[in-house]
Amino acid sequence: MCAKDPSRYRPPSGSQTEFQPGSGERVLLNKLGLTAPRERDAFEHRALLSAQETYLSIVEVESRFTAKIICEMHRLWLGRIYDWAGEYRTVNLTKGGFTWPPASIVAANMVEFEKGPLRAHTPCTQGPLESVARSIAIVHAELLLIHPFREGNGRLARWLADLMAYQAGLPAPKLRLAGPGSKGRFVYYVNCVQQGYVQNYAALAAFFLEGLEFRLDSLR
Repeated sequence: MCAKDPSRYRPPSGSQTEFQPGSGERVLLNKLGLTAPRERDAFEHRALLSAQETYLSIVEVESRFTAKIICEMHRLWLGRIYDWAGEYRTVNLTKGGFTWPPASIVAANMVEFEKGPLRAHTPCTQGPLESVARSIAIVHAELLLIHPFREGNGRLARWLADLMAYQAGLPAPKLRLAGPGSKGRFVYYVNCVQQGYVQNYAALAAFFLEGLEFRLDSLR
């Protein structure tokens, strides 16, 4: 008879499960002692802009993205804030009634993601806008389905979409997910992403195509 492993039945523990003291369980435990969500959001935003600027000089047209690179991107972005930056999540995540695949299979899913969509669609080569948008949509949906990190999955996936567009010789798509009128648009974006979870990528590809065309029109 196989020996039982009692650790299988213990709830997740460690810094990914803990909240910053004094935050009212609204801010995860962090290195900076941030307790206010608005302060955390502002710091994460500044850190993301800095990391994005750094990666523009790292990622080349012929770069193929890997699971390791995605972890490095996450660590560069959030490493000053969280101990677990760049590490796969150890907790199961649910939001808005949707539950992502369990944390226990994130590592295996990322291996398959690298062998499949990342290998097939990166480097993102130049071509018709529709083709580029579909490649971005496939990678975007599959990464968000895995939801590999405790925090920041959506923003990292959109950052990766920008880098794929740059590889294809295009500007970053203008997704208009912030600012006036963005609430309804974000709901639509989430719906497109969830369709991608069942490999129906058409709506999400159209969403990114619109974003690319909007950006190109604004530059003319």
